[in-house]
Amino acid sequence: MPKDSYLVGLIGSGIGPSLTPALHEREADRQGLRYLYRLIDLDVLGAAPEAVGELLRAARDLGFDGLNITHPCKQLVIGHLDALAPGAEALGAVNTVVFEDGGRAVGHNTDVTGFAASFARGLPDAPLERIVQLGAGGAGAAVAHATLTLGAGRVTVVDALPDRAAALADALNRHFGPGRAAPAAPDDLPGLLARADGIVHATPTGMAAHPGLPLPAALLHSGLWVAEVVYRPLETELLRTARALGCATLDGGGMAVFQAVDAFRLFTGREPDGTAMLADFHELTGAVTAPR
Repeated sequence: MPKDSYLVGLIGSGIGPSLTPALHEREADRQGLRYLYRLIDLDVLGAAPEAVGELLRAARDLGFDGLNITHPCKQLVIGHLDALAPGAEALGAVNTVVFEDGGRAVGHNTDVTGFAASFARGLPDAPLERIVQLGAGGAGAAVAHATLTLGAGRVTVVDALPDRAAALADALNRHFGPGRAAPAAPDDLPGLLARADGIVHATPTGMAAHPGLPLPAALLHSGLWVAEVVYRPLETELLRTARALGCATLDGGGMAVFQAVDAFRLFTGREPDGTAMLADFHELTGAVTAPR
């Protein structure tokens, strides 16, 4: 039987601007719950990422119901957990920890399910045979798992670090089957994009602190759909350029919202209102349009 009072938090670095607490607390208000969401910022604490285990134990001892985990602790936290949900185990990264009865700490990953839900909602008819993904870091691993789970035929992972692209492609092929993923270098983009159905962008380029385009604008064409992971700003230069060419696009807001939707469900056992949480996000960011 779900209870009516919850204490949760977020561990990460530089998380002061996070919208996650407001998204959770607004949904809890709609459901008549007492729900406190606390930020546990490594930078404010002067703590190293390796302190995540100590912080997790402290939160459990203090009666927290669960934690979200973000950069740079999504891999580091795994060694301090009692169990992993299958999705988190396959990805090798955790962004949600639930403290079960008895204090057992179980790791989940709602980045994968969050991107999948956002994509299915925002680009429901997008062809998925040939996808080019820019970025093979933590976000890249999550969205690649999501697109292949949605039925993508083949994902080509492009990264400036060849070893990182190769490692992610190998992991994807082990999980989804041979030939579902391949690594490539940025120099390969002209040929890849000429034949691709769509682009998933999962690098920091386009964020407020890293403005610009992650690829030459001349490589974009109207036959591509473009999905973005960055959500601050909501309209990146990549999305603005793609929309001007007539591409179907998906901004990063949906992934941010639906990973919170899934985490709220895990923390409370209650079904959140994803549409209302999406509206909350757009109010909080001052956006006037829903993801397209």
